[in-house]
Amino acid sequence: MRKILLAACTALAAASTVIAQDRFPDTTVVRPREIDSVLVNPHIGYTTFQRFNGDDLNTGDHWTEGYPIKYQEFDGDTRNKDYPQTSIAYFRVYWRFLEPGMDRYDWDLLDRALATASQRGQTLILRVAPYGWAKEEDVPDWYREMVGETGKLPEERWRVDPEDPRYVEHFTDMVRDLGNRYDGHPSLETVDISIVGWWGEGAGTDKLSDRTREALLDAYLEAFQKTNLVWVLRDIKSIDYLKSKRDIGWRVDCIGDLGFWAKEQGGWCHMYDYYPQALMELGMQDAWKKGPVTLEDCMTMLQWQKKGYDVDYVIDQTLKWHISSFNAKSSPVPKEWWPSVNRWLRKMGYRYVLRRFSYPDFVRPDSRLSFRAWWENKGVAPIYSQYTLALRLKSEKRSEVFRLGEDIRKWLPGDIVYNDAVFLPHDMAEGLYDLQLAILDPRTQEPAIKLAIEGRQPDGWYQLGKITVRLDK
Repeated sequence: MRKILLAACTALAAASTVIAQDRFPDTTVVRPREIDSVLVNPHIGYTTFQRFNGDDLNTGDHWTEGYPIKYQEFDGDTRNKDYPQTSIAYFRVYWRFLEPGMDRYDWDLLDRALATASQRGQTLILRVAPYGWAKEEDVPDWYREMVGETGKLPEERWRVDPEDPRYVEHFTDMVRDLGNRYDGHPSLETVDISIVGWWGEGAGTDKLSDRTREALLDAYLEAFQKTNLVWVLRDIKSIDYLKSKRDIGWRVDCIGDLGFWAKEQGGWCHMYDYYPQALMELGMQDAWKKGPVTLEDCMTMLQWQKKGYDVDYVIDQTLKWHISSFNAKSSPVPKEWWPSVNRWLRKMGYRYVLRRFSYPDFVRPDSRLSFRAWWENKGVAPIYSQYTLALRLKSEKRSEVFRLGEDIRKWLPGDIVYNDAVFLPHDMAEGLYDLQLAILDPRTQEPAIKLAIEGRQPDGWYQLGKITVRLDK
């Protein structure tokens, strides 16, 4: 008997969608077939950097950042060459370019970036960095004229003194004006908090007074109450303060450093000697459950390859840290590493598989359609934005959508059991209907998230089976 059951299960697994009789009468069970494809879904995966889907990549192993985007001529083809397709673009710009005159902003820098991202099927991560390391990447000219040349500072990577009350006043004014204009914008993915240090990487946050640190962080917390925020793994005071206010994600900027500067630093490198320890010591090991983890490569993947670094070790570490998105600086992926990158993309962020769905064979108008569903999130993180799980009954004459109340942001990696019911309208016509499922964008009410199963229809809905609507006789 056991051999027969095993053979039956094997045969069922080979079918694209298994429909079987439940142990309860008049109940249909659907077991969709899982697929292994790389899925381009919102909020997860690689990001383009200072570029968008369809743009040419940086040449060689170099990149640009901090300056206004140089827009390329677009031919309508969003496919990326030597780089994964993405749902996220990243724009990092220096304060001087966004606010060239005091309280005078070049909003077109961001308006155009957000609009272009949307047109290319992406949302935008944004960091406004106070300054870079080069002279031409200084704070805005009007602010430099106000404070004059700065002498020796407590932190090598500061260009001005953040303890000067004018820095707090004007930088936080910019952040609040930014939030007033863009908080909750549908194309704004995440704001990358930046308060001090070259490139906005946070160097010296531990040297700030509590008053200054909290004032700079408060500006982001107050300005962006709808848009996700992430903060660098730097100092315990900043992290404890942010965590006391709200759930927040984290980011770091040197993923893949297995020894770029080891000779100068006594063998020290980020991947062995900082990130694993800092994550635990700063108490951020569980932050991924409520906020996104977005990481950036150290140098570029081509430079990792030249150094002979172990890409699979790097990938496995980031998956352990529950990565949702990765900024590879729009530099090509080495062709030999594509199998590893595709493995990464199949785990990065969320990945939903519907394992089992059961429902009654027939239902009356104006009555409950009960269902039982077993899902699995095979990714390493939840989704952090609200989407609408929905069922649809569709026939040649009628289509009825039922929006469910489940909060899929709570779907952590692993199994999810979700049982519920919907009520059919009293005027639902008798007949045979397709029973379909989708995860909808709450703004457009259109299917937005691809599932790792077969059965996706041209309009984005997934076919589960058939159901009969009829009056009892």
